[in-house]
Amino acid sequence: MRDASGPGVVDVLGLLPAYGDEIVLRTVRDTHRAWAGRVYGVLDRATGGKARGVRLVHDGISSTVYTSIGVALSAGTVALKAAGSQGVGPRLDDSPRGRFVRAALNGLIGDRFADEGSRLSITTAVRRDGRDVPVTPDALAEAFPAATGRVAVLLHGLSENESFWDLHRDTVGSTYAETLAGLGWSVVMVRLNTGRPIRENGIEVAALLRDLTTGWPVEVSQIALVGHSMGGLVARAACAVAIDDDRPWTGLISDVITLGSPHAGAPLAIAVGHGSRLLAHLPETSAFGRILDHRSVGIEDLVDGLGHDVPPLPGVHYRLVAATLTGSARHPVGHLVGDLLVRVPSAHGRSRRHPDLFPDADVLHVPRSDHFGLLNHPDVHDAMRSWLR
Repeated sequence: MRDASGPGVVDVLGLLPAYGDEIVLRTVRDTHRAWAGRVYGVLDRATGGKARGVRLVHDGISSTVYTSIGVALSAGTVALKAAGSQGVGPRLDDSPRGRFVRAALNGLIGDRFADEGSRLSITTAVRRDGRDVPVTPDALAEAFPAATGRVAVLLHGLSENESFWDLHRDTVGSTYAETLAGLGWSVVMVRLNTGRPIRENGIEVAALLRDLTTGWPVEVSQIALVGHSMGGLVARAACAVAIDDDRPWTGLISDVITLGSPHAGAPLAIAVGHGSRLLAHLPETSAFGRILDHRSVGIEDLVDGLGHDVPPLPGVHYRLVAATLTGSARHPVGHLVGDLLVRVPSAHGRSRRHPDLFPDADVLHVPRSDHFGLLNHPDVHDAMRSWLR
């Protein structure tokens, strides 16, 4: 049955005029004004101020044009939002493509969705067959009829959703969920709004897993957390949440496995931050810097990763997986770019600022793989069979 209350395609279309105004129109307007100001400034000095009248006419016309376009875009936003609230059009969560679009948007600007109460904002939830599963005893029993006491929780990365764990299934022949199920684990996939701050997502995941362990169909004896990219940082953040409970769920954790997680930061996120600051130095380019500034807090959190203030849980096995495009992690290219998004030292919890975040961790290097190859890789399957048997 279609969920008419969920966000639809029309809600996404409503973003186009809004962000067309906020990003494209304002960028063009501010860049135009900056260049015009520089040109007319030169003309004023060259003509002794005689170009001032021409400048006033130019500024008046351009201001009217930009204002008119802005009003039209705002009207379009209001109309599309109204249509979306009435349930017009297909729901995003009714199709894999729609869920992909929603996840991508939440990674980019999900913090704003959450702050504005947007229908597009993703709520932290257990997922099964493309739907949220309430963490109540009845709902969990229905969704997990073959539940075991060993629970493996899979946390996806930035702009991903739970379906990303099926990536490369056709070529690999299996998924981590299937491998873990074969080892006697019940696999629970969680969907996140990855545009929100990592620590806030950690708090929500901690609350979710507290309720899940309470309502699970059988007594939970063991928990393993598996996180891809940002998901590994969220797992760490969740483990660090103080819980006032006689038997906290964190006491059941045996293993934390992170796949390409930027524990010490991600170069691409760092580059975006530097680019934004560089563009802000000149009036003619500052508007383009603001485009980069529209990145979510979740993306900004990837600049530094998580440091020693989020220490490993005592008695828990940490397994840190990194990949490189090259066969050897010592190859100059592999050392420089890692898996294209995360370098090996960061994925293994080592940097100049944080020499060794996980002193006793098991580390694995996956050769000739990119960042998304870690979502389903034969070497990781083999490692999981050893680690979680």
